[in-house]
Amino acid sequence: MAPNDEFIREVDEEYRRDQIAQIWKRYNGVIVGVAVLVVALVGGWRFWEHTQETRAQAAAVRYEEALKLSREDKSKDAEAVLESLAKEDGSGYGQLAKFRLAAELGSQNAENGASAYDALSNDAKLSPLWQDLARLRAAWLRLDTAEPAKIRPALERIAVPGNPWRHSARELLGLSGLKAGDMDYAGRWFDQIAADRDTPPALKQRLAVYTALVAGGPVQVTQ
Repeated sequence: MAPNDEFIREVDEEYRRDQIAQIWKRYNGVIVGVAVLVVALVGGWRFWEHTQETRAQAAAVRYEEALKLSREDKSKDAEAVLESLAKEDGSGYGQLAKFRLAAELGSQNAENGASAYDALSNDAKLSPLWQDLARLRAAWLRLDTAEPAKIRPALERIAVPGNPWRHSARELLGLSGLKAGDMDYAGRWFDQIAADRDTPPALKQRLAVYTALVAGGPVQVTQ
């Protein structure tokens, strides 16, 4: 490096050091304040993450406790845990608790369970996916007791291409036709199940029974 270039480089470095010193002298309070704020924000975020993880773990333990009580036929105790979890926890376990609670109620009284699912289907805090699942579960519980016209509208809006619950909705609609002796209505929905390439294998197996029932026509009851 030529002496002149070395001299210019040293002058440039000295100038930069002087500029940095002046900036620090003028703005050191601001710089320190910003640094402290960044550290505080990072620490606060980590604390929030830790708190959320701790709450989720606690919710998971309580949810598993409710399932254990249900398996032991301690329905009332299970319901108490689920009700508490549904009220206190706003995470996914809170939603699971609400659905499980509706299932517990439905195992004792179909209409009570269906009503609980109705409330979930109208809960604006839930995503459309979860709302449709609630409608589906309510219709399932009412299949044996309600008039077909009461359960079909909700199911028909679910049984459309692209809806992840369409397979179960179509099955229930077909079953409602079988129970009402309306084989044309049942057959239309069973045909949609057969035509859907994404129909689950287990449903395809049941479909063979359903189509045979449709082909046999309404059962005549004799005295």
